[in-house]
Amino acid sequence: MENEVSTQPKRRITPEEYLEIERKAERRSEYLDGEMFLMSGASLEHTRINRNITVELGLQLRGSNCEIFAIDLRTKVSPTGLYTYPDIAAVCGEPQCEDEHGDTLLNPILIIEVLSTSTESYDRGKKFAHYRTLTTLKEYVLVSQYECRVEKFTLTENGVWSYTDCAEPSGLVELTSIGCHLSLARVYDKVDFERAKRRLEQKKS
Repeated sequence: MENEVSTQPKRRITPEEYLEIERKAERRSEYLDGEMFLMSGASLEHTRINRNITVELGLQLRGSNCEIFAIDLRTKVSPTGLYTYPDIAAVCGEPQCEDEHGDTLLNPILIIEVLSTSTESYDRGKKFAHYRTLTTLKEYVLVSQYECRVEKFTLTENGVWSYTDCAEPSGLVELTSIGCHLSLARVYDKVDFERAKRRLEQKKS
């Protein structure tokens, strides 16, 4: 007897079910339209870059009304229903959370993503499209882990996202939304681009 192919539609879970599962899970997952999507682990270079940015901005924000949150704080894009984990999110003023658990941020003013081959097209395309629906978001920053390059999208007063990039090892990227800057020399401290590229080639082979 031949195996029958199930025609039953895949059961979609509610946001409440996702949050219940996610809060008990060992690995993080995104959520959209009733489905959970397991997130991949970070490389050594990715982790170093994320740490460097977190330390650098944390020092600059001491005494201000802005603060940063790294990696494990979930963000909900309320207009589209996406739950995700930005590498770094910043808030000025009081952080707004979805519920009493305090683990789902609603009002980031700045989001930073460290690019990887598995997520770059998503971070540049569909994910940024989700992020752009956040009324609080003013800047979106993409950081390469394979070369010295930081790209920035800034929401202008007329509602258009402008683009700038910096690839100078001694360069600075101004983050006007939080009154800080990123020094590329500090962003890439101890980062080995050659090792990152070798790992990339290994994945391709």
